[in-house]
Amino acid sequence: QVQLVESGGGSVQAGGSLRLSCAVSGYTVSSYSCMGWFRQAPGKEREGVAAIGWVGGTTYVDSVKGRFTVSRDTAKNTLYLQLNSLKPEDTAMYYCAAVQRGTICSTGFLGQNNYQYWGQGTQVTVSS
Repeated sequence: QVQLVESGGGSVQAGGSLRLSCAVSGYTVSSYSCMGWFRQAPGKEREGVAAIGWVGGTTYVDSVKGRFTVSRDTAKNTLYLQLNSLKPEDTAMYYCAAVQRGTICSTGFLGQNNYQYWGQGTQVTVSS
């Protein structure tokens, strides 16, 4: 059974930083895994924030480019999202997700319909 468990969320002031972790079991995080981070703010649809694909290719939504960084540690079977220069509009529940093995991806996917496995989320709140 695949399980993804997010952690690292919290409350910070604008300009601050957080590092989100996604511990994965039942699924091997490798250089050929397609994984991503999504967020959902109250009253809004869930959006893709960052994704990582084969051999480290990455993609980001425009609003976080230059501020967020997605990475993975294959030894720890964990996905990360480094959040820097946080803004109040980054406030949301953040979810990690994984695509079933064998899917080809260069930079990963920002579309949620590509993902089969999801975590429960971790809350990020940014105050001004």
